Amino acid sequence: MTGQVNHVTHPLVQHKLTLMRESSCASSDFRRLLGEIAGLLCYEVTRDLPVEQVPISTPLEPMMAPRIAGRKLVLAPVLRAGLGMLDGMLALVPAARVAHVGLYRDPATLQAVEYYFKAPSDVAERTVLLLDPMLATAHSAVAAVDRFKARGCTDIRFVCLLAAPEGIAHFHDRHPDVPLWTAAIDRALDDHGYIRPGLGDAGDRMWGTR
Repeated sequence: MTGQVNHVTHPLVQHKLTLMRESSCASSDFRRLLGEIAGLLCYEVTRDLPVEQVPISTPLEPMMAPRIAGRKLVLAPVLRAGLGMLDGMLALVPAARVAHVGLYRDPATLQAVEYYFKAPSDVAERTVLLLDPMLATAHSAVAAVDRFKARGCTDIRFVCLLAAPEGIAHFHDRHPDVPLWTAAIDRALDDHGYIRPGLGDAGDRMWGTR
């Protein structure tokens, strides 16, 4: 961990990411691998969740055992690519609430434009995991965090697959209090705002669109 950036270098994460980067990776495999990596990242981003000791009874005897304390998580995929990370995380935390953030990047300005937002009414009292495979310019990530902070959220964590140094810098310039987790920090952005070497457009590759 360096500052607020958590670079997850686990061999399984890196192996699966390499398979996803291959241009020959089929959409079905891309979706599966993204879900698997999301589950692995979920272990990392929830590592410090508070627990409480509760009484239970095993088949042999009573005992005190740890259980996650407080309200359930909110998983917040940024549409549309963030949906590819949702099921992998829900497999581990099925009781989590789900918010949806609809944003698209204006191709001329590269700025984020919101078209949909829906979150639990008590989202401010919960830990929010914001999900988006790519942190490129970070305009969408910044806009999404702005939206949740406007709802009173104070515990927000951003989870992505790939990040560009420019995106990390911009994100933490705007939201230095929000930590992020990523499987890779790539070289740079190109003139079109794509991460290099990257893996292309995650949404297009996931859903087979262009």
